Order: sequence, then structure tokens, then C-alpha cells
Amino acid sequence: MLLMNLTKTMKKKLLEEGEKMKVSDFDYPLDESLIAQTPLEKRDESRLLVLNRKNGEIEHKRFYNIIDYLNEGDALVLNDTKVIPARLIGVKEETKAIIEVLLLNEVTDSKWRALTKPAKRIKEGTIVSFGDGLLKAKCTKVLNDGIREYELIYDGILMEILDKLGMMPLPPYIHEQLQDKDRYQTVYAKNIGSAAAPTAGLHFTIDLLEKIKARGVKVLFITLHVGLGTFRPVMVEDIKEHEMHSEYYSISKEVANSLNEVKKNGKKIVAVGTTTTRTLETVRSKYSLFKECSGMTNIFIYPGYEFKGIDALITNFHLPKSTLVMLVSAFSKKEFIMNAYKVAQEMRYRFFSFGDAMLII
Repeated sequence: MLLMNLTKTMKKKLLEEGEKMKVSDFDYPLDESLIAQTPLEKRDESRLLVLNRKNGEIEHKRFYNIIDYLNEGDALVLNDTKVIPARLIGVKEETKAIIEVLLLNEVTDSKWRALTKPAKRIKEGTIVSFGDGLLKAKCTKVLNDGIREYELIYDGILMEILDKLGMMPLPPYIHEQLQDKDRYQTVYAKNIGSAAAPTAGLHFTIDLLEKIKARGVKVLFITLHVGLGTFRPVMVEDIKEHEMHSEYYSISKEVANSLNEVKKNGKKIVAVGTTTTRTLETVRSKYSLFKECSGMTNIFIYPGYEFKGIDALITNFHLPKSTLVMLVSAFSKKEFIMNAYKVAQEMRYRFFSFGDAMLII
């Protein structure tokens, strides 16, 4: 398994830990009635479970109380990626069979990799048509896991066409229609390129961010374009056999310098979401400090990993047996996380993308 940007010692420790862990260790019983189908009317009024990652103690708050856990000189780091309306329903030109395509990432100009259903119907040379031919996708390569590479054929500006034809790529556990596309975007979304939202950031409002800044907290932005790596299910039982797909990230010089200053001053770096966490840990693990850089990461974080970049984590409640549950279990302890999830269900917290939040501190 590839573990990008980790030292040999860290890799060895992770693999040793991984030998003791199975994917089933990160399973938990879920009351499906708690899966949030729609977002709350007011973003920052979602509930907030605060977990002390050292002793497992729990507090119950509202998300707007997050400001009480941030101090002058701390850094709040958010992922400013913007979700593409990347879910397209089209027809196979030869047979008129219905084909669903979820654009994942741009390979080169006009060439994209996409998750395809049913993938077995799409071979090299197959053309899928969307919107009566407004957009066409010609398959140029067959890849594993239902992924195909397409050449997109269109006139005009692709993002404008996707705004007309595409749908927000909501997770399959959300069955309700999304009335407002912007509710699956963060209020600070800027850099187009994600196939899913960095959902921990959905709770912030512009007003809340301004109040946080006024407190003397540095509000900083990095980018990680969410692709298959984040939401792909773990299909193997042995953790060390799972391979993460690579996702693009970038961090600016100004942000890197600010983060290094925060570390130097002994203040907290608070990551908003697992995507922000994976970016910061990738950079810090590779360079031993924060620096201006961009690239691809397939970092896979699970118990045994030693965090170098972050001091606190804002996140949502994640799917059983997912890589995201493994990441938060690494940041605290698996026993504390599983207990927090149990308590959250007893208290009727809302789960997953449109659900409530957790602060691990």
C-alpha cells in the first residue's frame, strides 16, 4: 500500500498497527433515521459535540459556540474547494441506455476521469450524450473501480454547461431533493474542482467567520479537491490493503508562513474537516514544516499515525467502516470516538453530510 509523504519509521509503525486492525473494528450500529436528508435552515445552529481527545469527556453545544474554543493567535484552517455540479445523466449513443457519470477530476484540457454507472456498458470509443448533445463524453480509457476516462466534447464554457445539465453529487444515502444548490457549498467555496463538499465547513456562516477573525484568530484557506479518495468505501477487511485514490491539494506561501508562525508561538492549528487535515498532514510530513506547495496526495490516516500538523479537528459524523472514521479515531482514540458516536445517537444528533458536527480538541 502506498502511504504518501510519510517517513519510513511512520510507515513501519502504521503497518504494524494496521496488522492489529480490521475494517470491521470501525463498524458501529446506526439508526438510519438519524441520517440527515436536508440541511438546517441556519447553518451555524447545528449541534456540536465537543470531545476531549485525551480523556474522552463530552460536552454538548451549538455550532456557533465553536468560537469559545478558539483563542487569539490560533489558526482556523478551511478547505476552499468548490463542488462541481458533476453528476450527469445521459444516454449511450449506440443503444440509448441510461448512463450516469460523476466527474471526478480533470486529467488534461477536456479529458476527465469519472465514476460511471453501469460501467460495464462503457468501453473505449463509447460516446455518452447529455442534454440532447449539448455535451458528449467519449471514453478514451477503461480503468478499475468503475472509473472511465473521457474526452468531453462541447462548444462554449464547460462550467456553464455543467451548471445547466449537472446535478450536485449528493451522497447515495441522501434521498431528498436539494432545493438550493448553494447549501452543498461552503460559504467560502472558491476553487472549482470537487466531486463532493468538504462537509465540516457547511456549518460556517460569513458572520461567524467574521466574529472568529475579530477574536484574533487567523482564518486561513487551503485547497484539496475532493475526489474518489475521500468517499470511496473500504472494500477489504485488512486495513493495510486499502489504497486511497490521489487528490489534488495546494497551500500558498502566505498560509504556510502563517501556520509556521502559529506553531512557533505554541498556538493551536484547528483543521476544519478531514480534507483540510489530510492536506496539512501531507505537507508537514513531507517537509517537516509548512511550505508553499501543490501536488497529489493519497495519504491514509488511521490509528498509529502521529499527527504533525493539527491540534484540533472540526468534523461531521462519518459512515461506519469509512476511512474518515479511521482518521478521527487516529486523532483521538477509537474507543472515545465510538463512545461519542453512541452518545450522539442517544442524544439524536443528525449524521453525515447535512448532519451535526463534532469538535475534537
